[in-house]
Amino acid sequence: MNGPGLADAELLDPAVEARVRASFARQTMPRTLGATMVEVGPGRVVLEMPRDPRFGQQFGYTHAGAVTTLVDTACGYAALTRMAADREVLTVDFAANFLAPAAGECFRATATVLRAGRTIVVTRGEVHALDGAGTSRLVAAMQATMMAVPPPPASPDVPAA
Repeated sequence: MNGPGLADAELLDPAVEARVRASFARQTMPRTLGATMVEVGPGRVVLEMPRDPRFGQQFGYTHAGAVTTLVDTACGYAALTRMAADREVLTVDFAANFLAPAAGECFRATATVLRAGRTIVVTRGEVHALDGAGTSRLVAAMQATMMAVPPPPASPDVPAA
């Protein structure tokens, strides 16, 4: 998908998009949260997650752990779109800032690549809460460093795509 600000020459190779989507499909934590991948572009990924009271904190807002999982995952997959085909992605470091309570019907994490090297990729992500009317409010921002690694051996605990 060609996201905002991307030149037509920067369309994502369909094989890269398929690889990113297949990897996301194997992620059990985002699936538990109800997260879906709504956009994949060169250096850009958008994920959405519905509000779910099972992932609330004591005041009824969506827990920071769920919000962080969503945006970390988006950052990782944005990085993966810029990595070699024989590499996978792991988070090395991130810093998250929570700017407002996570109150909304749905949460949208948009992640972009700031700089992609051969091994290290620096990304930025934002999470917006959407209400029933579609109004968007920024609730969290993240900067994350990702690392390109060789694929690990298959694990019997990881479902196939």
